Amino acid sequence: MKCRVCREKAVIDIRRHNAAFCREHFIHHCRQQVVRAMEKFDMIAREERVLVAVSGGKDSLMLWDVLLDLGYAADGLYIGLGIGEYSDASHEKAAEFAARREAHLVVVDLETSYGFGIPGGARSVRRAACSACGLSKRYVMNDAAITGGYDVLATGHNLDDEAAVLFGNVLHWNMDALVRQRPVLPASRGFVRKVKPLIRLGERETAAYSVLNGIDYIVEECPMVEGNTGLRYKAALNELETAAPGTKNQLYFGFVERALPHFEQLGAAGGAAVGECGRCGAPTTGDVCAFCRMRETAAPSAPRGAEGSEPELDPTP
Repeated sequence: MKCRVCREKAVIDIRRHNAAFCREHFIHHCRQQVVRAMEKFDMIAREERVLVAVSGGKDSLMLWDVLLDLGYAADGLYIGLGIGEYSDASHEKAAEFAARREAHLVVVDLETSYGFGIPGGARSVRRAACSACGLSKRYVMNDAAITGGYDVLATGHNLDDEAAVLFGNVLHWNMDALVRQRPVLPASRGFVRKVKPLIRLGERETAAYSVLNGIDYIVEECPMVEGNTGLRYKAALNELETAAPGTKNQLYFGFVERALPHFEQLGAAGGAAVGECGRCGAPTTGDVCAFCRMRETAAPSAPRGAEGSEPELDPTP
């Protein structure tokens, strides 16, 4: 197996591209895929400040690494979810990467700032752990980006992630979610712009990039993810991808280019009015946002008013 570019020995093949690459040209390929995604969907301007949501995993740390190499003003955001040793290990990986790259890492700990962690929050409102986690992360990421004065929030969702989510949303015809499943969610009242620069790369590529660049990431799955339906959707799509390389790419980008405009029109015609949460002032379609409702149930003795504490900056340059 030889590199498509230089004909030297390849380290990885990418079947949907019908190509193999050596280390140097694979790394270049990955960076170019990020650049192409950002340029096509107008994700980030050169002068903008970027906050990268980092979990300590391969995808988010790779994204931060690429943005730094491309010269963007990119800081990281780590959210402590209160999931025991797993959260401790994840934080350690994110902090080690920040120190190695001499980059800023903003840290928000749910238990310290809001009085609860994901296990307790999920139990209190009888939500699945992944649902409570997603709600909490969306709230904290947006709040940290606005509080810190960032122009854009970048997340490490890759092609595998987006294809699996789309598969599930179509199976259940979740119209609200389909309207929002875009590479870029524009800024709106109370919301910072959100972008997904890794949509042209699969998990296998982000893992290989991280290994080849010496990025030490947490390999273990979150212990609370067991039974998550998204994993079953990924497994089903993996089987299809093995039989027909390019399936995930066709599914996701076919939706974005051909179907999404129609869903956006439906969303614009019937969207609920957005107001402010009576507790924290965040955007919500109700009187109190879902995060504050969960917080009030999970941590009833936590102080109200200004949400939590200011995000702290890790002692890394």
